[in-house]
Amino acid sequence: MEYRLSPSDLTFLYDGCKHCFVMKVKHGITQPSIPLPSVFSRIAALQKDFYTDKRLEGIAPGLPNGVIRHGEKWVRSAPIQFPGKESTCYIAGRFDIVAELDDGSYAVLDFKTGSPSNDKTNMYARQLHSYAYCLENPADGALTLAPVTRLGLLYFIPEEIIRGEKGLQTLEGPMQWIAIERNDEAFLGFLGDVIDVLDGPIPEPDPEDCPWCKYRSRLLAQSSVGVASGQASSRIATPECPRCGSEMRLRNGKFGEFWSCTRYPDCKGTRNV
Repeated sequence: MEYRLSPSDLTFLYDGCKHCFVMKVKHGITQPSIPLPSVFSRIAALQKDFYTDKRLEGIAPGLPNGVIRHGEKWVRSAPIQFPGKESTCYIAGRFDIVAELDDGSYAVLDFKTGSPSNDKTNMYARQLHSYAYCLENPADGALTLAPVTRLGLLYFIPEEIIRGEKGLQTLEGPMQWIAIERNDEAFLGFLGDVIDVLDGPIPEPDPEDCPWCKYRSRLLAQSSVGVASGQASSRIATPECPRCGSEMRLRNGKFGEFWSCTRYPDCKGTRNV
């Protein structure tokens, strides 16, 4: 079996709840989406626009010499095979920014707002390794930028508010560069562990630490009470894809729930709920 893995799921969902991770990757059942607070998305977007085509070394101390050239581009890796495992995977996602360094190599960077910490740095390392692997080992027709020699995080650390003219308010603070050491051997070993989890039995739900598992357990308990008391139950019929005839699954988008083909992204058929 071939699994599609996203850098964000490998960063957040895998450690957050392996049950929800397997349900999403293997069975297409996703948690309800929680968008990033708009203020952080807006700050990141403004930074990308402002720093595009600017020299790295002028942004923060410690940055390598180079120029930011690429922002928010989709990447996809070639299939990844593992010794002794039948299942394979590929990585697909969208990076923040990539800089072209003066020596001809590339640096993959991510904008963050807040104070850096070791826990955050270790967590985001998987995301950056995913993008680097995709750029150096792309699928046919996917973006190629190689070699990738630097990985790191660019933190904007708000420290002060300044009241300017015409009632404008400015949020000021330093930019801090946190370099991340690249370790492809450890990253591929981690992906091998992910494949073992996906190929194995579904991990038990974690209602203690995962809010979605807690919600599902309470919902199932309530449903059991309803059935036991003689209440009628209903089941939503699963439609066929209007494009290829395959089974569809419910997904959450920016405008609410919709039916999506289970063969996505190979088939992009949708239906309204």
